[in-house]
Amino acid sequence: MSWSEGLLWMVSPYVVLVIFVGGLIWRYRYDRFGWTTRSSQLYESRLLRLASPVFHYGLLFVVIGHVIGLLIPVSWTDAIGIDNDVYHANALVWGGLAGLATLAALALLIYRRRVNGPVFMATTANDKTMYAVLAAAIVAGMVTTVGGFLPSEVSYRTTVAPWFRGVFVLAPDVEAMGQASALYKVHTLIGMALIVLFPFSRLVHALSAPLGYLFRPYIVYRSRQDSAPRRPGHVRLRQNRPL
Repeated sequence: MSWSEGLLWMVSPYVVLVIFVGGLIWRYRYDRFGWTTRSSQLYESRLLRLASPVFHYGLLFVVIGHVIGLLIPVSWTDAIGIDNDVYHANALVWGGLAGLATLAALALLIYRRRVNGPVFMATTANDKTMYAVLAAAIVAGMVTTVGGFLPSEVSYRTTVAPWFRGVFVLAPDVEAMGQASALYKVHTLIGMALIVLFPFSRLVHALSAPLGYLFRPYIVYRSRQDSAPRRPGHVRLRQNRPL
């Protein structure tokens, strides 16, 4: 690995983290009302009802798979009797299914935005960039998942994962990252680009939680008959009830 590539894996993760945290602070302070998905359900809902749940659940499983794969060392899974071959087989099956579902749903969401006039007009350049980077990250992830079974391929759990864990303790393992294949490095760079884009796109809504909903006051409903305005001089007649 050249010194320039070593500098890349040493410096770039912290640049990404600074932009990510700084972008979130900036977005919340100066664009709080733009912290939204900018939903286009009003323009078209049939395709959205199908694609949106599949996309969100699929992406959730993809994120969970990345968290498990990057944060749990090989020694931990070996200690509970899960060898590397079994781990990768499960990653291929479940990760592949989640990736395919997410990619198919994303393609349907892009198709919906392209063929529906009002939805397309509401799509910004930022949205198009976000969709392109997100699609590239999912495709690259699926390629690396399948490529991990090649005999010549070095496992990301001994290359990318140690480097990733080292970033958070201010000691990124550049040598381990240097042993990773070009597939893993490209996937990592695309993922870093997605993290940089995250605070400035609609993806930021993933960090929103409706906590205020749990503590909001009750909504008081009044009968229309009791609250309806009366005309001036109007007198409500009291009904006589039989004795």
